[in-house]
Amino acid sequence: MKPANDPTVDYRELVMRGYDQCAGRYVSMRKSKTEPDVGNLMKVLDEGGKVLEIGCGAGVPITRTLSKQFSVTGVDISKEMIQLSSKNVPEATFIRADIMKIDLPGSEFDAVVSFYTIFHIPKEHHKDLFQRIHCWLKVGGYLLVTVANENEEPYIDGFHGVTMYWSNYGLKEYIKILSELGFDIIQTTSVGHGYNEIYQTPEEHHPLIFARKIDT
Repeated sequence: MKPANDPTVDYRELVMRGYDQCAGRYVSMRKSKTEPDVGNLMKVLDEGGKVLEIGCGAGVPITRTLSKQFSVTGVDISKEMIQLSSKNVPEATFIRADIMKIDLPGSEFDAVVSFYTIFHIPKEHHKDLFQRIHCWLKVGGYLLVTVANENEEPYIDGFHGVTMYWSNYGLKEYIKILSELGFDIIQTTSVGHGYNEIYQTPEEHHPLIFARKIDT
């Protein structure tokens, strides 16, 4: 791990290039099923509801699972990931874009979902991102998002053969941010790293926040 504090480095570009380069290796390591992780959302959201997935990757398994019941739009910064997701889940809609720059209609979605993605965005932009999500959600719409346990300084590290960037606050900070923006925290649980048993690494646990937009 090395500090990510070089002002001459475009860390957005590093993330995009990294996922383009490691897409095949990354996808081969993902679990094939994820129903427990999205189970609460699938129980409360009406069939056919509109779901935005931030950082959809190759569409497996999250997008594929959600698409069984909902109309899903997946957004990812990686061209290679979007190409894979379009093949893996043809019934969903996919957009290659930076989630901090994309223009989406307000009050458009019944839910926004994001797994293992937020920490690839500089944390000083996280409040702005959640404000954007709040705008895109309908009143009463749901947010399901993985975050990090502890507040850390940005860093880079090896990741499936490439260099990857991470930047995150801790769970307490995210709960405070979401509450201030107008989200009701329904439940906070924990999920693993999302890899299958082939991926030989110590098990990680990420907080999973399930929240609801409570105001306009």
